[in-house]
Amino acid sequence: MKELVETLTAWRAGGAEIGRGVVVRTFGSAPRPEGAVLLATTDGRIAGSVSGGCVEGAVVEEIRRARETGRSRVVRYGISDEQAWDVGLACGGIIDVLIEPVIAEPVESAARASAAAGATRGRAVVTTLPADSPGATAGPHPRGEREPAAPQLVVWEDGRLEGSLADPESNADLVRVALESLARGTSRTVELSGRSLFIEVFPPQPRLVVIGAAQIAIPLVSIARALGFETIVADVRPAFATSERFPDVDRLIVGWPDEVADAIDMSPSDAVVVLSHDTKVDEPAIITALSRGCRYVGAIGSRKRQVTRRERLAAAGVPLEDLDRLRSPVGLDLGGRAPAETALAIMAEIVAARYGGTGVLLRDKARIEAGQVAATAAAAPLSRG
Repeated sequence: MKELVETLTAWRAGGAEIGRGVVVRTFGSAPRPEGAVLLATTDGRIAGSVSGGCVEGAVVEEIRRARETGRSRVVRYGISDEQAWDVGLACGGIIDVLIEPVIAEPVESAARASAAAGATRGRAVVTTLPADSPGATAGPHPRGEREPAAPQLVVWEDGRLEGSLADPESNADLVRVALESLARGTSRTVELSGRSLFIEVFPPQPRLVVIGAAQIAIPLVSIARALGFETIVADVRPAFATSERFPDVDRLIVGWPDEVADAIDMSPSDAVVVLSHDTKVDEPAIITALSRGCRYVGAIGSRKRQVTRRERLAAAGVPLEDLDRLRSPVGLDLGGRAPAETALAIMAEIVAARYGGTGVLLRDKARIEAGQVAATAAAAPLSRG
């Protein structure tokens, strides 16, 4: 939804009436993930996608039908393998799409979602969905249409909950799951307290904070920006933190790590990379980033240097559990040594940390998983039917 904010704003400014479809569940080889959005106006304009072009026409028609009734509903699109090519869904893929007739003023989920999409702080909008309908995948035509309850819940990135489920325990579970989804940046449907809840996440723009305007920082900023990160470079040396060296950076700061942290309001959602090569700069920067709970903290340096650094940081009072979060030497082992190659390795590790990736090659991961499945099957006792 975030990528459609400018379009939504422009259409609204022109007085358009806008509805939307949003993917709330996927099964099998679904072409788009949960949270994918399509917008449609009454005058025929569309933006976004829920299936990569497979069922967009049908979703637009459902939005038109929903306008006539004024009711939101969930529509399931499913197709057999034999029919998949004709309809466009891949290999029996199934998607559930929440159809909302109008993005109006708050109370309606689409309005809350559009407000969240334009917010600078992360939040998750929670919509109560109807239970799945048996036999909803009989063909490409929609089935299982039921009206979901209007959303009453918003979970903010600081753990605040607007609205309430049935009891405090359910509220705590919802906040926990919503914050996990925000951290990963992925929307999903979960089952809590006997209800299906669609958690539509709107995380803040990811931010990369680089302490030390070293040569590696130049390609690191470029790669981070290409991946959608806001970028900040800070250094105590004015001659290094210049716009001539960093023409693409969002913000340059000259100052010490604690001053930088205060100036940018360094937070748990930040990724921090320390490249200063100066103990009196890099260790205070590491301490500051770890103490503020930044999701990723990496520091350049050899394995030998990492050992002595940990000893000094531990002596300075940094808890061992925080030291275990420090990634140093920084980056995945890609084998490259040039500045741009090192920058790529650092950003690869940041992305892996953000999404819970392992850094293992996909082909090796497939082999490992295949081996685990085979080992499990071999260890399972034979039934004597």
